[in-house]
Amino acid sequence: MKRTLAAATILLVAGLAGCATPEASTGTGDKVAFYGDSYTLGTGASSYDVRWSTVVSKARNWQEFNPSVNGLGFVTNRSVDLPEEVIENDPDIVFITMGLNDNFSYPDEADLIHDTIDADFERLTSALPDARFIVVEPFWYTDERPESVEIIIGWVRDAAERHNTDYIAGASHWIEGHPEWMAADGLHPNDDGYAEMAKRMDSELTKLGLPAGG
Repeated sequence: MKRTLAAATILLVAGLAGCATPEASTGTGDKVAFYGDSYTLGTGASSYDVRWSTVVSKARNWQEFNPSVNGLGFVTNRSVDLPEEVIENDPDIVFITMGLNDNFSYPDEADLIHDTIDADFERLTSALPDARFIVVEPFWYTDERPESVEIIIGWVRDAAERHNTDYIAGASHWIEGHPEWMAADGLHPNDDGYAEMAKRMDSELTKLGLPAGG
């Protein structure tokens, strides 16, 4: 894989067309915020209604707040302050699904990636002491796995442990080996891919005591 070409492609890919307000879906239960990249934004899906975050939120009657950004990493493409948007939303639950795009800044920015992961966790957990945090192993999008994938996964997992958050392991493998679950761009899941991600996330959340219909 050509790292610089892949990085440019995944950073520049456009979002879904025709969806004016992707950030929120209506529910009456817990306020749930998502800090993520294109795999949480839902890029590649035919509609935001079928992205995994919205499927899971609707199943649990959550008030979804999802300001996730295409190409965003803890360091990569860090042109917006999503942690501040999450903090201002004052959610009951926070998902952190970050790290995929930082592979494209590794190894040049390795130290900064490591430090920023911990800084973001510290900032969010300190500002939202009553929120429940669910950290998801960084997603990945090809069967080929550069060395950086496991390194960044380890940094995220260690930060989750240090900050005493819930952690969902294995997410980088959820769509592995299934090219039929990928959108035409070859970078993002399609509707079937997001359905599988929602299914896997649902199972993990149930194990954490967050059953559907809550």
